[in-house]
Amino acid sequence: MAFLRWAVVTVPLVLLLGFASGRSVPAGSDNLWYVALTKPPLTPPGWVFPVAWTTLYILMGLALAMILHARGAKGRGVAIGLFVAQFALNLSWTPLFFGAHRVALALIVLLAILALAIATTVAFARIRRGAAWLMLPYLVWLSFAGVLNWRIGQLNPDAESLVPRTQTSQML
Repeated sequence: MAFLRWAVVTVPLVLLLGFASGRSVPAGSDNLWYVALTKPPLTPPGWVFPVAWTTLYILMGLALAMILHARGAKGRGVAIGLFVAQFALNLSWTPLFFGAHRVALALIVLLAILALAIATTVAFARIRRGAAWLMLPYLVWLSFAGVLNWRIGQLNPDAESLVPRTQTSQML
């Protein structure tokens, strides 16, 4: 039962923060700058992104709940710290890419997210294997997102100046 109590907190919290980050600036087809970019052929249709991120945030919230539930486990504090660090960077990616149009910097941030997410997954595996398994789809998606980000940067060397930045926020 204690795991469920943690999950009732962590899953909605991760979803809420992810949603807030995604809505902090216009993204996807709502973003004129993104629409104007040349995108690689492997770019999925726009509806895939919210479905994928919702699923990933739920899995991440469940994984975190498993670790929070593992009271007294060796390395628990480090695992939670790694999760928080990678998630904070994760939340910064959308405003950086879609809001600031900083494609190269967004790729660097994405690589840092991936490195921290791998470290988080390893730390989770030492505590609860199930939590690590729940993180694997996230690692795969981050790798795919990294390839997309990299290819967009290659295909759009002038991406930062393509369309003027919006000065307003669309927060919630």
